[in-house]
Amino acid sequence: MSVIATKELSKEYQSRTFSKEKILALNNFTFEVNEGEIFGILGPNGAGKTTLIKILLGITFRTKGNVQIFGKEIDDTSYKFQTGYLPENHRFPSYLTGEQALAFYGKLGGMNSVDVKKKTDEYLRIVDMDSWRKTKIKKYSKGMLQRLGLAQALMNDPKLVFLDEPTDGVDPIGRKQIRDLLTRLRESGKTIFLNSHLLSEVELICDRVAILNKGGLVASGSVEELTSVADSYRFSVSAIADDLMQPLLNTYKAVIKGPNEFTYKAGTAEELNGLIDFLRQKKAMILQIEKEKNTLENMFINLIGSQD
Repeated sequence: MSVIATKELSKEYQSRTFSKEKILALNNFTFEVNEGEIFGILGPNGAGKTTLIKILLGITFRTKGNVQIFGKEIDDTSYKFQTGYLPENHRFPSYLTGEQALAFYGKLGGMNSVDVKKKTDEYLRIVDMDSWRKTKIKKYSKGMLQRLGLAQALMNDPKLVFLDEPTDGVDPIGRKQIRDLLTRLRESGKTIFLNSHLLSEVELICDRVAILNKGGLVASGSVEELTSVADSYRFSVSAIADDLMQPLLNTYKAVIKGPNEFTYKAGTAEELNGLIDFLRQKKAMILQIEKEKNTLENMFINLIGSQD
């Protein structure tokens, strides 16, 4: 089931007051986010990510195109009761304590006092901020503010959570804790829509990603699909003996990566199986064969760089 679905979504802004010149922030953007997945949205600054999130949240309005959330047109604003949102560079009143801030936003979202108390205790503990609950926010570090912001986004037990740079300013241990929390939320059936510049974090946790550039969708799919190198395989063997070295280099044009590793680019499945048969004939112990992968960061840089 699609939790979010857009079709030919576009957004135009005026470049300046009283000007007829338009800026196209989103251009015929079509994508879907499925129920119970962590979906990452990636792109350079100015790609349209923030505009997309604001349209999905009803903060700004589309110029044209269709948007559905939970199977209903976005004009039906009842979906907002089932969403949570952590904006980038969020601000809390500095004179409040952590628990006061959560209580304030919980009641603002229509929660009763009993549920506010229960969820405040639960999420302060989950984001490891329980010992700071009585401390005024003005004394919080950036990482502590991010943790509190994440707790705020979860207060109303939403089915769909929008997170804009949720690990910004958080130390490595804190990032690991947030990843673990998001994984548990996914396992409980929640859908996470994640915007992050930390591509290594996205690669670790997202089920699927979409890449925007200049307002358009340039690539989408699972992390596995986007990082796989076409037709290239990494072999791990017990050892690359002398009788293997020359045929691998000259006949199969393999690239030696170490004393027991090499990569091979197979044009067809028959070529790949031919190399496997050769290794078996030579009594080489094949330990592992896997499709060679690029990092998401390198793929992203190469893709955006080629377009620019």
